Amino acid sequence: MKLGVFLVLFGGRKLEEALDFVASRGLKAVEIGTGGYPGNAHCNPDLLLENETALKEFKHAVESRGLIISALSCHGNALHPQKQIAQGFHDAFVKTVQLAEKLEVPVVNTFSGLPGDHEDAKYPNWPVAPWPNDFQEVLKWQWENKVIPYWKEWGQFAADRQVKIGLELHGGFSVHTPATLLRLREAAGEVIGANLDPSHMWWQGIDPVQAVQILGRENAIHHFHAKDTTIDPVNVNRHGVTDMQEYSQMMDRAWQFRTVGYGHDIKTWADIISALRLVGYDYAVSIEHEDGLMSVEEGFTKAVQNLQQVLIEEPLGDMWWV
Repeated sequence: MKLGVFLVLFGGRKLEEALDFVASRGLKAVEIGTGGYPGNAHCNPDLLLENETALKEFKHAVESRGLIISALSCHGNALHPQKQIAQGFHDAFVKTVQLAEKLEVPVVNTFSGLPGDHEDAKYPNWPVAPWPNDFQEVLKWQWENKVIPYWKEWGQFAADRQVKIGLELHGGFSVHTPATLLRLREAAGEVIGANLDPSHMWWQGIDPVQAVQILGRENAIHHFHAKDTTIDPVNVNRHGVTDMQEYSQMMDRAWQFRTVGYGHDIKTWADIISALRLVGYDYAVSIEHEDGLMSVEEGFTKAVQNLQQVLIEEPLGDMWWV
């Protein structure tokens, strides 16, 4: 496995400065934002797709520092019911896949998207209860008319370019659990896999080790985010896990994101890493830092220190003791 970072964390620094910093901390991989919610501070597909010299310079900047690009990320909602919004996210995805092909980056990370509840809806609708039955009807309409058709078409677009799609299992989108990921994968093909982030499993009540095993048995983990979550034992009883308070309301929220090791102990993270190795995942472990109690640099540094204790890096050898 290769320890990496989602480079948008250092969006305030120039590309070369950010790459120097992460390389100096011993990392081997970077995940780079190309548009959508993560922005494109370090990588503008419009420029790189049109300028071969700029493309070569960009690739050299990464490789000359002993790094790989584990994924290009353009998280967005290409299924948004407002067509202008959806088109912007869709265009970012298409250009990101085209750029990934040119850079020989094997994975593009994004969200599945979330439609509205009918053709003329204005806002996305996230059904999370089976009753009243209206929610079942909405869910059926979304998947049959929007989610599956979109990803069948654009999943094939990516597959034709030897690019895999890593969908982040995130609340508020159609694909947010192992089951919904596998449902879409069955319909749209093996190009669809997970960008698995344990932090979003914990707040939904899903054990990340089990999520790794469920998805790993289907070879459905394309990329991995390293981020932690803590659940407040008092506030969760007041607000539930679907707490709608802003993330800044840290004293009152039911749960919040933490840097690795500050929501769950190192043994738990060792179990997650071991489960990844068990199912054959041997790719990037990409740090994503959204900890409201720590600065960017401190949160990142502590995540690196904690993960370096448990990361399994060397190739598997023979079982000499057997």
